[in-house]
Amino acid sequence: MYKALLRPILFLFDPESVHYFTFNMIKLTAKIPGVKQWRRRKYCVNDASLSKEVFGLTFKNPVGIAAGFDKNALILNELEDFGFGFVEIGTVTPRPQEGNPKKRLFRLKKDQALINRMGFNNQGVDAISNRLKGKKTKLIIGGNIGKNTATPNESSKPDFIENFEKLHPHVDYFVVNVSCPNVGDTAKLQDKDFLVDLLSTLIEKNKGFDVQRPILLKIAPDLNPIQLDEVVEIVLESNIDGIIASNTSVDRSDLKTEKEELNKIGNGGLSGQPVKDKSTKVIKYLSEKSNKAFPIIGVGGIHSAQDALDKIEAGADLVQVYTGFVYEGPNLVRDINRAILKTKNNA
Repeated sequence: MYKALLRPILFLFDPESVHYFTFNMIKLTAKIPGVKQWRRRKYCVNDASLSKEVFGLTFKNPVGIAAGFDKNALILNELEDFGFGFVEIGTVTPRPQEGNPKKRLFRLKKDQALINRMGFNNQGVDAISNRLKGKKTKLIIGGNIGKNTATPNESSKPDFIENFEKLHPHVDYFVVNVSCPNVGDTAKLQDKDFLVDLLSTLIEKNKGFDVQRPILLKIAPDLNPIQLDEVVEIVLESNIDGIIASNTSVDRSDLKTEKEELNKIGNGGLSGQPVKDKSTKVIKYLSEKSNKAFPIIGVGGIHSAQDALDKIEAGADLVQVYTGFVYEGPNLVRDINRAILKTKNNA
């Protein structure tokens, strides 16, 4: 129904407008008697063998929604009805910010992809923390944190610390986002010495809480082997809990979309099917290079159950979807969980 009827209609309109329209419809329809129960029956795969413990947390299933989808934690309770095992909010910044000028989200239909240059648009850590206090869902919630665009890179550490301290009581794990291509120059933020210092600082802050939250680093899919070796060194030297591979890509090669249209769109991070193989290769490299020394959340181009299984086979412990959810609809989450369950039963 989604791909045959709803998607063609939704894709007639501006992607960002459709995004928020969909949010409002999800919240509104959830209030209709019986809809919540119907969604759970249709999309949720309830089986104890899907449960997985990763970095000290127990996920009811290994399929999550990636950061950027529900930046402001607006529909956490409703997302659980679509079968997700966890949700990552953000990227959250200390102060609210509008992000980059619109238009800033684009569909590449021929490539089953998106390009975005949203620019960390969000309501700020105070508003989001207050909203999280009222969440009813039992889903595991990740907090993806970054710096405000106006904060100079060399002065960005306090931004991460503020996000960390204010979100700490309300999320289950953290993701340090220094690899987004849509917030200006991130070269400094991805410098090894800077990262080890930042992550070590957050680990020390973590020790001051009664319950410590896992800390992960999100990396770009465009890193070469030398840079990926540095990632392994960063994880081991800082003693963080894992990696998310990967963020959006700046690579525009081998796309089916015409170059004229790409030039018209301009800068932004590419997500969806064109990133699939690249992110899977990154996962495989990190897993093998580190001898599976740390958990990996695999994300990038998951549009089918097989895409998710490929990432798990490459070394991912959990997977996340976003663009695939937009193109394939909510059946995708159910299909992935069913495929994982079938693989387990046949093992």
